[in-house]
Amino acid sequence: MSRQGPEDFTPRRYEVRHRTTYTYDGADVTSCYERGFLGPRPTPTQRVVSNDVRISPEPDLVSEHIDHFGNRSSYVEVRTPHRVLEVTKTSVLDVDWPQVDLDALDARTVGEAVAELAEDADPVEHATYSLPSRLVAVDDSVADYARSVLDPAAPLGQAIVGLTHTIFEDFTYASGVTNVRTTLPELLALRQGVCQDFTHLALGCLRAVGLPARYVSGYLETAPPPGKAKLEGSDASHAWASVMVPGGGWVDLDPTNDHLADSRYVVTAWGRDFRDVSPLKGVVFTESGGSSLDVAVDVTRLPSTGDLT
Repeated sequence: MSRQGPEDFTPRRYEVRHRTTYTYDGADVTSCYERGFLGPRPTPTQRVVSNDVRISPEPDLVSEHIDHFGNRSSYVEVRTPHRVLEVTKTSVLDVDWPQVDLDALDARTVGEAVAELAEDADPVEHATYSLPSRLVAVDDSVADYARSVLDPAAPLGQAIVGLTHTIFEDFTYASGVTNVRTTLPELLALRQGVCQDFTHLALGCLRAVGLPARYVSGYLETAPPPGKAKLEGSDASHAWASVMVPGGGWVDLDPTNDHLADSRYVVTAWGRDFRDVSPLKGVVFTESGGSSLDVAVDVTRLPSTGDLT
């Protein structure tokens, strides 16, 4: 497992700026109707200090509600003709993740945890994150892979860490090889993909053995190569998995980077898979022959220290 030190769990404050730009060729978009997550959710590990959203052209309607999963879901209508739609959200958050007590988790085996959760967990929440979803359908190949890394007799903490490390070792990070429709059997055959794919596989494995697990979208603070300055807009959105454990808690694991979540992680939303937390999706009316998408993300640590209390 990749090294994490105490400094990775110190409280901190972040500014997260995420700009999404759609450019349409040849003809105006006469109207568009979008839904997405334009603000982060408060969680036990983060406090939302502020959130500012700028949309160009000026929208005709913006509304927000809390969805089934507890996320801040926004709806936007733009009926001004345009060829460029730009959505910029800037959030300031205090973040403070605790270290996971693996010894406490190891007091139960995977099988014991599965049985206890089936008996004690909220039945709706348990079912929500246990049943198959469109992008996390478990077939024989996924079940076989899950059994190879999640032995029911293994201590729970060791099994979660082992799953994280095994996916990291077995798969190569490669952009452009997969897409949002890539299935888990296809991923197992390809053996390469991006954070979204590795998260879906972790979810499939956990659910296959009876552990409820959810897809988490957000951001991860990154550092430039030694001696290099960090480029503006060079960060990216990120995804990782979170597994329900006995006692009402969740453990967040990142198979893309081979470690559990720490105070470098900022949460936007969570759901059953990527489809539940897509940053922005919708319908446009246009005769344009094509469009392009540009995304720029900056995760900047601010001087002040976060304090969730």
